[in-house]
Amino acid sequence: MTTTILAGARGDPSRVQAGFHQVEALVHALEKRFTRFEEESELCDLNRAGGDWFLASLELYEVVHLAYQAYFDTGGLFNPAVLAALEYAGYDHSLEENPAFKPGVRRLNQGASVKPGIRRLEQSAIVVPDFGATRFDPQRKAIRLPSGLRIDLGGIAKGWIAEQAAHLLRQYSDACVVDAGGDLFAIGSPAEGEPWLVGLEDPFDSSRDITVLTLPPGAAATSATTHRRWLQAGQERHHIINPRTGLPVEAFWVSVTVIAPHTAQAEVLAKALLIAGPSGAPSLLSRHPQAAYIAIDEHGQVWGSPNSHEVLDAKPQSA
Repeated sequence: MTTTILAGARGDPSRVQAGFHQVEALVHALEKRFTRFEEESELCDLNRAGGDWFLASLELYEVVHLAYQAYFDTGGLFNPAVLAALEYAGYDHSLEENPAFKPGVRRLNQGASVKPGIRRLEQSAIVVPDFGATRFDPQRKAIRLPSGLRIDLGGIAKGWIAEQAAHLLRQYSDACVVDAGGDLFAIGSPAEGEPWLVGLEDPFDSSRDITVLTLPPGAAATSATTHRRWLQAGQERHHIINPRTGLPVEAFWVSVTVIAPHTAQAEVLAKALLIAGPSGAPSLLSRHPQAAYIAIDEHGQVWGSPNSHEVLDAKPQSA
């Protein structure tokens, strides 16, 4: 998944170690199912079947249906049908294999932050298809994508996998957490009555944290324009596509972290909030009263939802 998977657990060492091995096997198996970079993956089979009914595994059916619900819940800001737009912007193979890939972020010699915005592509943008036209048959666990529509499950699959892995690890431990590149799910407490302490990474300097979040059991996910960047025709691109334009988003915030009951939900909201910005945040969060967000703009200013103080020491600026 072009990221590092971290797992931690409290319990009997021998059982925890066995759980770690089970988690590793599960993550590898699910990654092979959901990746768009291996032609034999189930996701690629689904994309090739566009226009026809496709009999999916229980796992693929669940994640695609979650994405379908998220599409309507966010007013189309979350749209997995951005695959053609991602390829158009240069994300057409795994970034680990791309010599122009720039992992992480950096600062200018003078100490000024690198501006996260990008220049617009010169050609006309790709029109992102209507993912809402996808159809489902729950009895057969079948999916029919519209002809010509292909999807990238990317972040939502990563978040879902992290939560599945945590539930598996919990069978071998008293409490546990699984973190898939910033998408994490925690069960129980690291010590009796204690919260999980999670560093909030500085989007402009991945070697340091801005603050430490105190999280209850549940999920957190981060979406940022300062990671997964590459060069295309000498210009920097990133992987967060605005479905309304078909282009990498030029966002007010460069990083959004969402705390929510489930990791796929947190991942969806983080991406949607990043695209929507401060003006769209209240509407998105009104449907998710249990969720909180912390956002960082290009000047390093920390923003947050009214309930974000529950996980932050200092009160952020509110949208």
